[in-house]
Amino acid sequence: MATSTRAMTIEYSDLPTVLIFTDDVQGSVPMRQAVEDAGGRIGAVVSIADAVERLAVQVKLAAVVVDVRGDSGPAFDALLAEIDRGASRGSFAAVVVVPMELVDAAAAAIGSAQVAILCEPTASERSAAVTAAIQKKTESLADVGSGLKELADEVARIAKTLATLASEDSGRGIGNGNGLRAPAGQTSDAALIRAIIRVRRLREQFFPADLFADPAWDMLLDLTAARLEGRMVAVSSLCIASAVPPTTALRWIKTLTDGKLFERVADSNDGRRVFIELTEVAETGMLAYLAQMQRILTLRQ
Repeated sequence: MATSTRAMTIEYSDLPTVLIFTDDVQGSVPMRQAVEDAGGRIGAVVSIADAVERLAVQVKLAAVVVDVRGDSGPAFDALLAEIDRGASRGSFAAVVVVPMELVDAAAAAIGSAQVAILCEPTASERSAAVTAAIQKKTESLADVGSGLKELADEVARIAKTLATLASEDSGRGIGNGNGLRAPAGQTSDAALIRAIIRVRRLREQFFPADLFADPAWDMLLDLTAARLEGRMVAVSSLCIASAVPPTTALRWIKTLTDGKLFERVADSNDGRRVFIELTEVAETGMLAYLAQMQRILTLRQ
């Protein structure tokens, strides 16, 4: 086994090959262990500076793992772009692990559904993501694990509910000056939504935070309020608004985007940032829900 501070090549038996790109070669032991636990063969552990060159000469590859602790600047951006292209072509699947300060950069660069972005993951989340990446390649990119399917099913249920609300109020909307449409006779108030969010956070003073965890709803509320305020929301900000660990939030954002409730909008002023907005159906459904809530509150006064 040959080892250097720039790259470490490891030879194992004929198993699915995985490349690990990192800015801390010596600190990559947990990720190497995750690959081995997932049944993969580590082709090499390579520095971010040498990653694109190493990726270009790899002939047979099941998955790529990027595990960084800091910002390598242009080298990191170039690697993410190359990984996104390769994953989009179906050449491999990938896992990208970043700290919170690089979530926006990773989200802006990665568009392929075959790349999972993790932030501050647990050991089990890291292992599950690597296993899924390897199996996506060796099992014709099939969905792996009931957890992903359950998440997709839940998003589909939310989408159906919002579409029903939007349909019930279609044709009865009036403009509110922010591009959204509220049911006739009702005013959508961002302050009301912010109050709802504050009340939801209040529960954490009396009960465990994960007891009522509902990241999809928290993100829907935050995006609706931001839209009414005329404010854009970056991926990192939405992760914080979800009130769950970043990796969980990123998984929800991806699934809600795939489910046509969220949409990505590039930041014209910053190529390393992407905004998340509600789709038209989600916007209309949320406004219909808020209008019904306001009617109920009015009747109780």
